[in-house]
Amino acid sequence: MPSGAWIARPPELRKKRNPMCDNDSIEDINEYARRVGHVSRRQFSAIAVGASVAMILPPLANAAELTESDVTIKTPDGECDAFLMHPKSGKSPAVLVWPDIFGLRPAFKDMGRRLADSGYAVLVVNPFYRTKKAPTAPEHPNFEDPATRDMLMGLANSLSPATAATDAKAFVSWLDAQPPVDPKKKMGTTGYCMGGPFTMRTAASFPNRVGAGASFHGGGLVTDKPDSPHLLVPQMKAQFLFAIAENDDQKQPEAKSVLREAFAKAHLPAEIEVYAGALHGWCPPDSRVYNHDQAEKAWSRMLALFKTALA
Repeated sequence: MPSGAWIARPPELRKKRNPMCDNDSIEDINEYARRVGHVSRRQFSAIAVGASVAMILPPLANAAELTESDVTIKTPDGECDAFLMHPKSGKSPAVLVWPDIFGLRPAFKDMGRRLADSGYAVLVVNPFYRTKKAPTAPEHPNFEDPATRDMLMGLANSLSPATAATDAKAFVSWLDAQPPVDPKKKMGTTGYCMGGPFTMRTAASFPNRVGAGASFHGGGLVTDKPDSPHLLVPQMKAQFLFAIAENDDQKQPEAKSVLREAFAKAHLPAEIEVYAGALHGWCPPDSRVYNHDQAEKAWSRMLALFKTALA
């Protein structure tokens, strides 16, 4: 990992807009789906309603017997609907999961179950609870439809650094009060797309509690604004994984260098990698650009991080 003095943000960075689920990323997803046909329309529809997601995710050997439940968490802004799953016996390190723009849905519940199988108490939240309960996206959303696009972008734009801080405090406090959670062990947090920055804000808000964070095709990690997530690194004590989509890196190639310098200056381990051939949104199994091999690689790197950082 590079070391040395903090680098100034280059002029070209200050001119770029926040690439969090932006229209360019949406067009990339649509074009890829049309060109490659990676998931057929029929398959995608089935996956979106939860009929096939579990079949796509590889089974885990010696998986733990799980307990799961729909839960409601009170916050200063209302009541958040969420999904909790954990090994049936004992106490486990907690992991807070921030979904992408499509919100809490069957795919993320299956991903949560898979993580819980590895020995974690996993909470997947509905980040848009202030507006509506899950599901917050259509069964198989079509971003080429202006109304659908505007609706989902409106949900994403309803969130802010302030709402992320409010929610992180409520969710972390709630998790620590749950019997299946081991508060003596560090907790982890993961975020997808727009959820990537929320992992950094959570880690900065709870430096003595959060031991690891993982951002998958995160958007808006490095911006020109005074509240850019990368500026929070000095407040963290967490190790991080940043799995970056190839097309996101092409749009903002300097972001990975800024992240490396920030973590190096803070003397915090961070694995920052561009995943070749992976497009923005490639990790969830119901994504139109789901890339199985690269998604599995990113998942394995997350588990390796959690194994050491949350021990």
